[in-house]
Order: sequence, then C-alpha cells, then structure tokens
Amino acid sequence: MAILQSINKDHLKGAAVGVGVCAVGYYIYKKNQTKVDGFLKKQGINVQTVNHKDYANMSLEELMESKELIEDLIAEKEVNVEATMEEAVDAE
Repeated sequence: MAILQSINKDHLKGAAVGVGVCAVGYYIYKKNQTKVDGFLKKQGINVQTVNHKDYANMSLEELMESKELIEDLIAEKEVNVEATMEEAVDAE
C-alpha cells in the first residue's frame, strides 16, 4: 500500500502523456506502415505483419514460404477435425 500512497498527480500526468505519445506513434506508424516496413526491410529487419499481406508484391520465395505455412496449418486443422470426429463416433 505504500507504493500507492506515493503516487501523485505528476505520476498520473506522466502516465497519461506516455499513453498519448504511444497512441500518436502507433497512429503515425499505421498510416505509413508500408513505407516504414519497406525501410526496415532495407535495413535487414524483416517485419512480419499478421493482418493483410500484399501477395502481388511478394517474391517467389516469400510466396512459397506462405504456401508452405498455409499447407501446414491446413494439415493440422484436418488432423484436429478427424480426431474430433473419431471422438464423437466413439462417444456414441
């Protein structure tokens, strides 16, 4: 409880400013995401995005890696579905 008592208005203002700066930084990044990611890629930093990939601008190697990943995920899902169906049949 001593920690909570030592928090004053300056701490709260600092936290609010920090959250605001982070939000503005994230907004600016998302607005310029392709430019920033392109710059980072030129520097040797591969930033992987979870959201949408622009498959038309990907290299053949990147497309093949994506294809293999998707095929692996499909195989895992099929195994899970088969196992679930077998459990359902065994339960009857």
